[in-house]
Amino acid sequence: MTPGTSLPPPWRTRWRVRIGYPVAAACFVLARPTPFTLVCGAAVAALGLLLRGAAAGHLRKHESLATTGPYAWTRNPLYLGSLLLAVGFLLAAGSWIAAIGAATYVAVFYPGVIRREEEELRAEYGGFDAYAASVPRFWPRPPAGASATARFSWSQYARNREYQALIGTAVSFVVLTAILFWRAR
Repeated sequence: MTPGTSLPPPWRTRWRVRIGYPVAAACFVLARPTPFTLVCGAAVAALGLLLRGAAAGHLRKHESLATTGPYAWTRNPLYLGSLLLAVGFLLAAGSWIAAIGAATYVAVFYPGVIRREEEELRAEYGGFDAYAASVPRFWPRPPAGASATARFSWSQYARNREYQALIGTAVSFVVLTAILFWRAR
């Protein structure tokens, strides 16, 4: 571990998904979608899906450090894509209370999870520190100089099971649309 960094307690990393399900359920219960919020949310969520998909097509877990495609712009394109998905869902849901709850969940879990994963990458790949010095942790910026470009791989996309994000997003928007119609009756 790098001096001066502190990792989250292990329970936080283990429980983020388990706690995420009731948070998502609460967001559905609190949802007050309108046609306008659904369209705006779907547009933002689509950006998140595109970013996550592009990242998944470059990610070769436990084989090599991903530094091409979206990984040349940010070290965490999957988490940035997930944030865009969450923002899109919350815009579509149209509930400030749900947005505050979800923002709290993200703030409690994800910064520490990102730090923990970076420590694991640092231990697994010797070139991680040089990569981290040139690519921002979260908010993207264009790569400095010419970066090595690898082609997007549909087989990597499938191997990383990124289609699950697409399915989950589609189901979420179907449920929000059903809520819209149910509340309108």
